[in-house]
Amino acid sequence: MHFGFSYIGLIWLLMLFVPNFLWTKRQPADYGRYAKNENRVLLGFERVGEVIVTVAALVFSDLNPRFPLSPWAIWLGASLLSMLLYEVFWIRYFGSPRTMRDFYRSLLGIPVAGATLPVIAFALLAVYGGNPILFFGTAILGIGHIGIYLRHAEESRRDEGKASASDPEE
Repeated sequence: MHFGFSYIGLIWLLMLFVPNFLWTKRQPADYGRYAKNENRVLLGFERVGEVIVTVAALVFSDLNPRFPLSPWAIWLGASLLSMLLYEVFWIRYFGSPRTMRDFYRSLLGIPVAGATLPVIAFALLAVYGGNPILFFGTAILGIGHIGIYLRHAEESRRDEGKASASDPEE
């Protein structure tokens, strides 16, 4: 591992943060109800993972492409594909009615894609760069972030089921 600026890390973080910033003004109507009940342990994992991933993604130059490209570039390509799919997730969400169901939908069979895809992308980037710090941070982030998303998705499905059962028109 080599210290130095990672422009790939910066690009990945921008691809992560820009849609999330836009989302703060376009959250599902009921999101606050679920967010206030988040598991504190999962939230702690998420926050610690966010810090580790953000710092590690920026300060290790091994994450940048190395030329000539080697077979290891497949890991970088897979990471890029995951981030591009993450952008597709956001395009689909912003073009939808922006319900809880829209926010927690799977994409191409990937469950809770909004949480899973960036975790996969940063894990693959860590493998490409041979960076155990980024990989560790991604694992911690994944436990918290994906765990929170799965709980919210389950709660919203349960609430949706209750609403449908009590709706006399159905």
